[in-house]
Amino acid sequence: MKPFVIGLTGSIGCGKSHVLETLVKLGAEGIDADKVAHEVMAPGAAAYEQIVAAFGPEILGESGAVDRVQLAARVFRDPAALARLEAIVHPAVYAETKRRVETSAAPAVAIEAIKLLEAGLSVGLCDEVWVVVCSEAEQLARLARSRGMSPEEVRRRRANQMAPELMAERADRIIRSDGTLEETENEVLRLWVALGLPLPTAPLGD
Repeated sequence: MKPFVIGLTGSIGCGKSHVLETLVKLGAEGIDADKVAHEVMAPGAAAYEQIVAAFGPEILGESGAVDRVQLAARVFRDPAALARLEAIVHPAVYAETKRRVETSAAPAVAIEAIKLLEAGLSVGLCDEVWVVVCSEAEQLARLARSRGMSPEEVRRRRANQMAPELMAERADRIIRSDGTLEETENEVLRLWVALGLPLPTAPLGD
């Protein structure tokens, strides 16, 4: 039977990963689109040759793999370069994600992607889109604690993403994560039950 597919997105630092972890504890198969992007950019993988052709061998490390830090520094300051990279990577990520969904034996699959909507992952793959949101103050505080990011860096990253209010307009469900981790987990559990998905035999905290 086809799993119920949840597309999970939200602005940087708003708690998508915690929601994904909670869904996995409940029995979903989790797919991190950023990790899939790493895989399709590896030497010999679907997007590798196109990336080297588009950006030159100077973006490769000594091992021949794409130096993601160098590539990110280049594209995040150049919207045209970012669009070129995404035009290569997004189709490869879509194809690999689709393959994993089609072969999953889990009752649900949760796809976490910061550009779920822009990359087209929600179209044809997802039964629902869940958007995780929090206040800007909470977002800035979290990213300063967890990644040492300045407010300017957060806002620059956010400028390369869909605005939270536009994500919310396209959401089937909105999860506010301003509260405690337990409160967020309880909201995810409530939504899981509302969808009629099977509960795990072990407690959620295990």
